[in-house]
Amino acid sequence: MSFYCRLVLAGLCVLALNTGIAQNLVGSTQKFTRNDTLRGSITPERAWWDLQYYELDIKVNPQNRSITGSNIIQYKVLHINNLLQIDLQAPLKIERVEQDGQSLQTKQIGRNAYLVTLQKKQNIGASERLKIWYSGKPKTATLPPWYGGFSWEKDETGNDFIATSCQGLGASVWWPCKDHPYDEPDSQRIRITVPEPLIAVANGRFEQVYQNSDSSRTFSWFVANPINNYGVNLNAAVYAHIADTLNGKNGVLSLDFFVLKYNLEKAQRHFQQSKTVLRAFEYWFGPYPFYEDGYKLVEVPYVGMEHQSSVTYGNGYQNGHNGRDISGSGWGLKWDYIIVHESAHEWFANNITNRDPADMWIHESFATYSESLYTEYLFGKDAGAEYVRGQRLMIKNDKPIIPPYHVNAQGSGDMYFKGANMLHMIRQIVADDDKWRRILRGLNQEFYHQTIGSDSIESYISRQAGIRFDRVFDQYLRDNRIPVLEYRFRDKKLQVRWGNCVSGFNMPVKVAFPDGAYRFIYPGPEWSDAFTTNRRNLQLLADENFYITVRKL
Repeated sequence: MSFYCRLVLAGLCVLALNTGIAQNLVGSTQKFTRNDTLRGSITPERAWWDLQYYELDIKVNPQNRSITGSNIIQYKVLHINNLLQIDLQAPLKIERVEQDGQSLQTKQIGRNAYLVTLQKKQNIGASERLKIWYSGKPKTATLPPWYGGFSWEKDETGNDFIATSCQGLGASVWWPCKDHPYDEPDSQRIRITVPEPLIAVANGRFEQVYQNSDSSRTFSWFVANPINNYGVNLNAAVYAHIADTLNGKNGVLSLDFFVLKYNLEKAQRHFQQSKTVLRAFEYWFGPYPFYEDGYKLVEVPYVGMEHQSSVTYGNGYQNGHNGRDISGSGWGLKWDYIIVHESAHEWFANNITNRDPADMWIHESFATYSESLYTEYLFGKDAGAEYVRGQRLMIKNDKPIIPPYHVNAQGSGDMYFKGANMLHMIRQIVADDDKWRRILRGLNQEFYHQTIGSDSIESYISRQAGIRFDRVFDQYLRDNRIPVLEYRFRDKKLQVRWGNCVSGFNMPVKVAFPDGAYRFIYPGPEWSDAFTTNRRNLQLLADENFYITVRKL
């Protein structure tokens, strides 16, 4: 998901780089409610069953902004239990739940969760189904996709223009599900009924359209791969369709573009960028993860979102982010931010998915970093580095990127630009571009179609690099301070140490030696000699690709 507009729309200016000592918020005592725990933890009523399949059937009524529908949930029994948690957010309501034709008792717990009491014996290893009927007027999105829900808009010709977005807010804002990222269905069918002449587009591949007797049509889509809840989407408009293909790493990849009819000509030209984007990311990250489901760009009435195999787009067919370069480097106007950033999420968010919202950096840091890699792919390594360094002006250093776990909490928005700069900096320490590319590709192989935690990413990078980055991750993900490289002169020696940092911080860093060449030094928390020099007025310069500050004592 794009972060830049959130800052602009929230009235935040581009921030100057904070070189002071920020408050360390690691030990903050933020309070969480039972609703946070019900939503954010793997409750006993979630833990005993494993998702296998969803079959979502939804009818959309734009006239009164209501929906009715059902969801079939197929699951495998892992442990014996008869209480099952389903999530659905008010004002939507569950009407009834059945298993094998038998009505089941349902009790609301908290604000947005329900406990279903099962009558049938649940045998370990068995595959079971239940069906949920629901209805109501879903939450209307106020600032999509960040404050999402349903977007009920009109296009320029007065036709309905409808879309859903729910990252953070949760998929249960518009359909009943197991609304926690740790568990994904292996596949999903999505049927959407809309009044004519609307066309409904969702994830995966189009199956067929049914003509109904009430001047409505039902569009059926099927997702053959595991999919995270917030990546499921519904879009409806009077669309034109563009079909194309890409000869990719794993064969022919289908490309489908659904755009408003009056934007067809612009889209045919502008969306050609997507081919270069996909080629670049297959180079950096490995094969596109969803060949079976294809790749789509779907026009929506908000800026865009990383819905799996159904990337939504609303950037006005222009380069940059709403025509602006978020890095200030100039490179960000060479390509369309939404196509690049949201498509990168197919690898980091949709292929590799965080198990807990606290680890959202896995999605956003890598997707933001991918913008630099794409710039490098097109214009060279220096251009990519200039781009990611330019994003530092957006870093706030307000709080840690990783917040508490199991309460549906997300950390600082620094997961975008600070996280990207952390990854760029780790690449400098690895100091082997081929190895770094193998690490990025290896992540997508090792954790293919998996939900994982930050610890898995951190240990994989350290193991493959042959360098322990434990304290680097602690500093940049779990602390909000910028480390300070302190230096002084003693007996013709320039001495260095790290300050304003976590205990044991020992990151290597490149600095300019007296001969002008940049080399690595290895500071720790205590003073150590860096090099010999007679120049006591020497100003120590760090490689600008390291996100640190330098201070003479």
